[in-house]
Amino acid sequence: MVCSSYLKTVILQAGKHIQKVSRGLVKFASLRSPKTISALRFSSDRIFPSIRKMMVDTNASANRGITNNSSSQKADDGGYASGGWKSEDGKLSCGYSSFRGKRASMEDFYDVKTCKINGQTVCLFGIFDGHGGSRAAEYLKENLFKNLMNHPEFLANTKLAISETYQQTDSDFLESGKDTFRDDGSTASTAVLVGNHLYVANVGDSRTVISKAGKAIPLSEDHKPNRSDERKRIENAGGVVMWAGTWRVGGVLAMSRAFGNRMLKQFVVAEPEIQEQVLDEEFELLVLASDGLWDVVPNEDAVSLALLEEEPEAAARKLIETAFSRGSADNITCIVVRLYHDLETKPQPETQAPSETDMELQSQPEPQTEPQMETEAETITEAETHTEPEAEPEPEPEPVGRAAPETQTEAVTKSGPTDGDGKQLG
Repeated sequence: MVCSSYLKTVILQAGKHIQKVSRGLVKFASLRSPKTISALRFSSDRIFPSIRKMMVDTNASANRGITNNSSSQKADDGGYASGGWKSEDGKLSCGYSSFRGKRASMEDFYDVKTCKINGQTVCLFGIFDGHGGSRAAEYLKENLFKNLMNHPEFLANTKLAISETYQQTDSDFLESGKDTFRDDGSTASTAVLVGNHLYVANVGDSRTVISKAGKAIPLSEDHKPNRSDERKRIENAGGVVMWAGTWRVGGVLAMSRAFGNRMLKQFVVAEPEIQEQVLDEEFELLVLASDGLWDVVPNEDAVSLALLEEEPEAAARKLIETAFSRGSADNITCIVVRLYHDLETKPQPETQAPSETDMELQSQPEPQTEPQMETEAETITEAETHTEPEAEPEPEPEPVGRAAPETQTEAVTKSGPTDGDGKQLG
């Protein structure tokens, strides 16, 4: 009897569990219907909005790209940011634009800074394109220019300061991440303007191009493993360059120089190549960009498109849009710098309020005829002066007849034209 009652209890409990399992299967089947799935999505959006926001990459890195010189900054959930800045003396303005593009995350950073060192105005512009993560690019954005401006030889020997700062910053970055398992890296393409001297330094495959009289001139050469000099340097260090979809160092990295990349540091150095230019009135603008632009936009196109826009911020946005429309699948970041040399040679009177003297000259048009009369008098006097040696008149009666012309000559000399228009300023 005990056994039979025990069996009944087991059978009843098993039946209850079977019913629970069957109900669960029915519910699971109902969850697969489209209506249920859409309802669950709607509920999750309302209950967990922060989680949903985290799942969509809002490109916080683009917001970190705001610099101390940005006059405007816009960012949206698509990973887009742009802004602009103008120098106090009006000789330079720049615009920058950054777009996540088709990538799931943003690894590009940019930096724009100005400062005065010993009374000398210095402008710095930089593009940093990360790979394997954004940590290296962000580190450069926060530290590279700061370290450079603190270098003791920055003004005395700018090229040496740039070279040493690049390599020291790379060492500092590797030291900061020695206890982590990350091995990300970054390019750097920077332009430093000290007075009218421009220093462009490059590590990696970002690029800087300058426009001179409408012609595009690259001021950096991409560090690709298949460059003959780079390949020789890598192989001499014991490395290998092989094809893996593109030429790569050790079959891994598609550039031959970079910050970071600890595992390849013996072959992938952070020593920059530096070019110096003395700017004159023929230099119009400067374009710095990550390879997301240069992969699909040639140097000449970039310069011609940037010259079409009056404002550099609009030019930077135009270049970003062009690269994306041409199929760029990478992050795209660009800085456009415009140079205004005419401000150095002419004072631009339109920027100053008219003085009382200017108002008087505008309200009195009569004196405009005086310079013509003075010019004629001056011409006559010069003609008479040249004919005197040929005529050789008698010296005694001459002062009486010549008194009036001599007085006119003195008047012309004292009140002669002092500007290009022949207007009497005295």
